[in-house]
Amino acid sequence: GQTYDTLSSQTNIAGYRAVVEASHAFGRFFAGQMTAAGKVPPAKVLVLGCGVAGLAAVQTAKNLGALVSAYDVRPVVREQVESLGGSFLSVEYEEDGDGGGGYAKEMSDGYKAAEQAMLTEAVADADIVITTALIPNRPAPTLVKAETVARMRRGSVIVDLAAQNGGNVEGTVKDSATSTPNGVTILGYTDLESRLPTTSSNLFGNNVAKFLLSVGPQTTGRQGEYEIDLEDDAVQGMLLVQAGATREPEAYVAPAPPPAQKDEAAAEAPPPEWRKYARDATRLSVLGGCLLAAGLSPDPKLAAMLTTFSLAGLAGFQAVLGVPPALHSPLMSVTNAISGMTAVGGIMLLPALAARPRGASQLLGAFALLVSSVNIAGGFLVTRKMLGLFRRPDDPKEYFSLYGAPTGLFLAGLAALSATGRAGGVGVAGLASGVLCIA
Repeated sequence: GQTYDTLSSQTNIAGYRAVVEASHAFGRFFAGQMTAAGKVPPAKVLVLGCGVAGLAAVQTAKNLGALVSAYDVRPVVREQVESLGGSFLSVEYEEDGDGGGGYAKEMSDGYKAAEQAMLTEAVADADIVITTALIPNRPAPTLVKAETVARMRRGSVIVDLAAQNGGNVEGTVKDSATSTPNGVTILGYTDLESRLPTTSSNLFGNNVAKFLLSVGPQTTGRQGEYEIDLEDDAVQGMLLVQAGATREPEAYVAPAPPPAQKDEAAAEAPPPEWRKYARDATRLSVLGGCLLAAGLSPDPKLAAMLTTFSLAGLAGFQAVLGVPPALHSPLMSVTNAISGMTAVGGIMLLPALAARPRGASQLLGAFALLVSSVNIAGGFLVTRKMLGLFRRPDDPKEYFSLYGAPTGLFLAGLAALSATGRAGGVGVAGLASGVLCIA
């Protein structure tokens, strides 16, 4: 249906033309300028009603360089307004104005009062106001009262696209341009589409052509033959005459109503504020108990090692937590460097002469060496595969395997130093690992 929706195509033109008419009557730049002759601030454009016409007005005014804000009783259009570069105004009142079918519903008296308080300030601050609010089968709602217009600056412009149904602005005259005593111009034109005749005719012709094609040739599958598709829901509802005989359209199936809002009283009550503090206090109590249990150890070095381990773990956790997910793969190389340092620490805890580790510290050192080795090897493999996804066939070949030769010679030298009982091998290994991590 969207391809042959004439209402959407024509109101889109009306929204665009409304900005053009406003710029003609405004008599000032839309975009701000800074020149030697002086500074010209950008125009402030306010769009009331964010349907097809309203969104077209937002986009056009933004493209011309204006500061654009918009308002609608339907909160769901906020994302559309912001995606076009405008700012969305909200009313401090909880009520959804979606009436289904892309239109708004009439709001409650409480909402209207809050809405008027917000719009009074927003309209008075705007240079150009474009109103597009309509309700099906009802007069257009009055959004801007005469006293609000009286607060606007001289030279301001209002374009009322709802003038056909009475207008959204008090003082709008259908098919006329009027001026208020304080110098505000109100445009109530209802022929904005015909002021862009070429575009209107082209889009309307496309709507009609696509509608006729959708009736048969594009759905029946018979090329070169026009046959009405009676299985199409749109055709069933509009076909009145067939083979010279009148035909009753099928019963209209109304769209499903919007889901009913849950009663605030029936909604689940939020948890009490003290529960969060109680949860944190419980965790701190468990942590304090663990620390006191560690203090029972007779080894005075345990507290220093536990302090270093805890602070290092917290620093690493915070560092990795602050990295965006898109950078986790480049972070792999840094992780490998850190694992290299932990592997060296594990080696230093292992016994120099014994065949297998003994005691808690040596077992932890062996475990750290094992986990670090797995992380280093796996990290390099994953990084290599991911970088291979971006490799082109004509890229030069890499020979990283040649680095295995100096690595093997260095490890053989360390083994020789250990065999002779020299204690300097551990320090040299730590120095080499640190330099390679930094490089």
